[in-house]
Amino acid sequence: MINMMASVWALLLGVVLIMLGNGMHFTLMGLRGGIEGFSSAELSIVTSAYFLGFLSGARLTPALIQRVGHVRVFAALGSFISAALIAFTLWAEPWSWTVLRIIIGFCMSGVYVVAESWLNNATTNENRGKMLSAYMLAQTLGIIGAQGLLTLGDAANAALFIGASILVSISFAPILLSVQPAPAVQVAKPGGLKDLFDASPLGTVGIFLLGSIYASQSGMGAVFGSEIGLSPNQIALFVAMLFGGAILMQLPIGWLSDRIDRRKIICGTAFLGAAACGMGYMAQSPPAWLSVDPLIPIIAAAFFAGGMTTPLYALLLAYANDNVPAEDMPAISGGLVFTFGLGAILGPIVAGLAMEAIGPFAFWIVLGFTFLAITLYALYRMSQTEAKPVSETDAYVNLVPTASIVAVDDATIWAAEHAEAEQPLT
Repeated sequence: MINMMASVWALLLGVVLIMLGNGMHFTLMGLRGGIEGFSSAELSIVTSAYFLGFLSGARLTPALIQRVGHVRVFAALGSFISAALIAFTLWAEPWSWTVLRIIIGFCMSGVYVVAESWLNNATTNENRGKMLSAYMLAQTLGIIGAQGLLTLGDAANAALFIGASILVSISFAPILLSVQPAPAVQVAKPGGLKDLFDASPLGTVGIFLLGSIYASQSGMGAVFGSEIGLSPNQIALFVAMLFGGAILMQLPIGWLSDRIDRRKIICGTAFLGAAACGMGYMAQSPPAWLSVDPLIPIIAAAFFAGGMTTPLYALLLAYANDNVPAEDMPAISGGLVFTFGLGAILGPIVAGLAMEAIGPFAFWIVLGFTFLAITLYALYRMSQTEAKPVSETDAYVNLVPTASIVAVDDATIWAAEHAEAEQPLT
């Protein structure tokens, strides 16, 4: 383990710094947008713009890497991210923020592709699972740590945006000064939506709905906090809890998924997510006998709703790949990542329009009903097909929704090989 970490510490450090900057910018959109008087609907479009750029970058970056190489693409994308973060304070208009968010989403997607291809090149089959877990943990810790940094400044001025830009800029130094050239990245062409649905109806529908949940949580969470009057420090805590729950929940849910029909785990996890959203919605008018600070159930709801989202992502990917031949896994995984991106584009818009029409607590209504839709569809699929024996399923890998198709492909292949190696000889 020590030798493994010694070989990639610079890459993981760079990832943490990148996520610190990116995590700050996500929450800053809601904080500064509220100060500028942007509506929920306007901020929902700004939020969706990031995921539109992210989806585009995932499709186009591999071609850029093949043309000019990892290092040039990495450095160029980092420069655009740093410049865009500062530009938010220069043009505080919804249309300009939308354009800047598309740029940042595109560039962040490319950064992940490059970083993950380097990580893949630095690992072996023996340590790949541990390396992927360390990478996912670095991403999550970076996002959570970013919320702490937000408490050190005021979103009304440019200081926090400049800080996020600085973090992204310096994140490239340890990576570019230490990594070895990686081979050209190879990304399989995503499968068509019809083929994807035929291969795994639950995986396809579930990952689309989950994309809308994740994007709404990460992009509209700060907007919700701002509109109900939370202080900047409370909003930072709220957003941190959306991601903090995932660290605690991944391990037990992953353990169960390798031992029980994954559809049952998907169903139960989504139901718990819906219940957590119900608790968040009830916090607007808590019962008289519950004499607690309304912030407590809101923070608890964020912890458990966010804690269900990331494990669900890994569960749905694993379940979908359980049902396809090994040679089709890269295309299926690519199709699922694309489908997740489509949901991520649409989800914040639905949440924003609902919050505009009903009020800020519609945030929980939209999330809760989407979780519930996954629950009901999982129950329906369980009534239509028999469960696959647990011994024939792939291993669960702690994937996070921010991972690019490179990490998803890598994790999928490792999970299949690991599961095969652990099967008893007959």
